[in-house]
Amino acid sequence: MKVILLSDVRGSGKKGDLVNVSDGYARNFLLPKNLAKEATPGALNELENAKKAIQHKVDEEIKKAKNDAEILNGKSVKLVAKAGEGGRLFGSITAKEIVAEIKKNYNILIDKRKISLKNEIKSLGTYEFDVKLYNGITAKMKVLVDEN
Repeated sequence: MKVILLSDVRGSGKKGDLVNVSDGYARNFLLPKNLAKEATPGALNELENAKKAIQHKVDEEIKKAKNDAEILNGKSVKLVAKAGEGGRLFGSITAKEIVAEIKKNYNILIDKRKISLKNEIKSLGTYEFDVKLYNGITAKMKVLVDEN
């Protein structure tokens, strides 16, 4: 019997897969526990439409990430912080502050976990960092830390 899995089933497949299982396994285990539904023409059409919708959403996210990467790549943001003797900062510059400055300057919203600093920023100067916008799409930027 052909069924469409509604959730991951060990030994059978992942959610959304069209699998061929024995009739007894389908009728006695998968269908009663709502782990699968029978693969009728309507259900197959619904599955195909859902896959197309997911693919369209992924394509849109990739397009937006490439556009954002094009805008941000090579650009820099300037942050002002209090510093003591020798240019050492009181505290450090965090990814949250960098994200806020990117939002203010370029109007692009980025999650702070997507900022990849090579090491902590604890003194005045210019530092490079990566912005991971999507899987495989990154932008290289600089942050200029200056004293007020």
